[in-house]
Amino acid sequence: MADIPPPRHTDALSIGDLAKRTGLSVSAIRFYETKKLVSPIRSAGGQRRFLRSDIRRLSFVLIAQQLGFSIEDIRKALAGLPPGRAPTQKDWEHISRAFRAELETRISTMTRMRDNLDNCIGCGCLSLKKCQLYNPADRLKRFGPGPRLIVGDPSERKA
Repeated sequence: MADIPPPRHTDALSIGDLAKRTGLSVSAIRFYETKKLVSPIRSAGGQRRFLRSDIRRLSFVLIAQQLGFSIEDIRKALAGLPPGRAPTQKDWEHISRAFRAELETRISTMTRMRDNLDNCIGCGCLSLKKCQLYNPADRLKRFGPGPRLIVGDPSERKA
């Protein structure tokens, strides 16, 4: 595979320009840099220069954080993108698969919570009359402790 030439500094964004484009503060971008979510190049004068594709990377970071993903989860996903070049659609599709699966699991859990929260949630308390319908004799305890109707059987979830 041929070496990919580094971007020309005239094609790259300053940290201030990246901040304007993403809505992030300069300090937030520096923080994300320390977490290895973006990797700027340095100009001859030592200034950070970012690829235009870093706008998309940081936008992905913001959205993923709002969805409850940890910085480490996001870093691992972004590590699958190619360094030194703008990711292709195929590159983004690759990293989105794992996030899609996790989002589907979360959506399913939230749907169960929405639908069952005002009823028995399978916690084993047996204090509501409805518990006798949903969880007679605490039969859900075989699936483990906690709100089994909401979180489900742990063996069904990925490790």
